Amino acid sequence: MKPANSHHYEGVINMQQLKVAIVDDNAEIREQLSHYLEEERFITVVGQAENGLEALSLIRDEKPDLILLDMIMPELDGFGVLQHIQLMPKEQRPRVIVITALGRDDFIRRAIAMGVSYYMVKPIDVNILLDRIKDVVRLSEPASAPLPLLPLPGQSMDEKLSNIFLSVGIPAHIKGYQFLREAVKLVVNDHNMIGAITKELYPSIAHTFGTTPSKVERAIRHAIEVAWNRGRVDTLNKTFGCTVALPTEKPTNGEFIALLADKLSVDLPA
Repeated sequence: MKPANSHHYEGVINMQQLKVAIVDDNAEIREQLSHYLEEERFITVVGQAENGLEALSLIRDEKPDLILLDMIMPELDGFGVLQHIQLMPKEQRPRVIVITALGRDDFIRRAIAMGVSYYMVKPIDVNILLDRIKDVVRLSEPASAPLPLLPLPGQSMDEKLSNIFLSVGIPAHIKGYQFLREAVKLVVNDHNMIGAITKELYPSIAHTFGTTPSKVERAIRHAIEVAWNRGRVDTLNKTFGCTVALPTEKPTNGEFIALLADKLSVDLPA
């Protein structure tokens, strides 16, 4: 799973080294991840742990910025580690990306609720992991240098959308994430599709992903509900520079898709 091209994100973190700890009971996986991450000049792997108790000592001694955390481990499992992290002062808590063989929806929901930034199911693509780390780094920027939520010059449309979704709390592991991204891209390319959301937009997405229009509709609605339940409405309003949403007034699928498509259309180069 060696990356085809090494990414270098030093500028994203203001030239500061990102301290990463790797927690997994599989020594081979720990060594592989450590090897690949050390190739990134902005990352320093500060330690490895093979169980949850070692992880707590590593967190205490090395104060990592980010933990790559397995969930199935002896002594103390990943959820136990997350519980201890939740007890830490907020400003001292490391970010967490889960990398595990556990793909159950209830485990994913529980981990996300406990503050996990991303939940990745093994086997993973290290290039995707590096992109997720970049996303986490962006959210870790201090208030004095706020994350430019939208858009950054030179970003692709996919990168812009990923930035928005991450900012408003739509996790990448849910199906609605991919469906919503495809919907916005289709509407940007053809604004008439937003007026034919059930007859054209949902069927087109369903065809692309090999599913049904009704499942597309439900998954997108769920993604929007996740964002609203996480209370990220203020972030959304800041992204667009005005009040486009209220905590008590969740938008419909069509309204949310149109809002994002309009924003991206305005920001696209003439």
